[in-house]
Amino acid sequence: MGHWLVIDLEATTDDGGWPVTDMEVIEIGATLVNRQGREVDHFQRFVKPRRRPQLTPFCRELTHISQANVDAAASFGEVWGQFERWIGHHRGHLQAWVSWGDYDRQQLLQEWQLHQLHSVLADLPHINLKQRFAKTRQLQRPLGLNGALQLAGLQFSGQQHRALEDARNTARLLPLTLPANGT
Repeated sequence: MGHWLVIDLEATTDDGGWPVTDMEVIEIGATLVNRQGREVDHFQRFVKPRRRPQLTPFCRELTHISQANVDAAASFGEVWGQFERWIGHHRGHLQAWVSWGDYDRQQLLQEWQLHQLHSVLADLPHINLKQRFAKTRQLQRPLGLNGALQLAGLQFSGQQHRALEDARNTARLLPLTLPANGT
């Protein structure tokens, strides 16, 4: 039986948002869960942005990530190396990787290209759980993570817009959305 890897990223932004091409990852959160949605392992690191090292007040307020958190962090390349070593221990069990929406996949593709990195994730199927949840529930349009949790009768657990907490809350919707025997 394979495991699902749920990833969430936090990135630099400002009020009104920025295009993905202007955003940089400032936090990586991942939870590895079994088919019942139980956490097997997790990963969380802050990342120091290169192009815009100073977080905007909007970004700090939204994510509850302080300037000191990112100032003390390693570069994306270094943190991604740590992530790859961490996930390497579980590689044989990975079925797919999952995110809420397509942003995280797009952002990772951009970062890998920018830093000339190859990732084990590039060889795994990606599941956009936001779309899958909307299809399963026959919704007119996809919901945000908090709205989907509420629709499923669940409360958001932890601090919203923090990578590991968002990944863990996304994982709670997996057993309600995907069949237990596959992707």
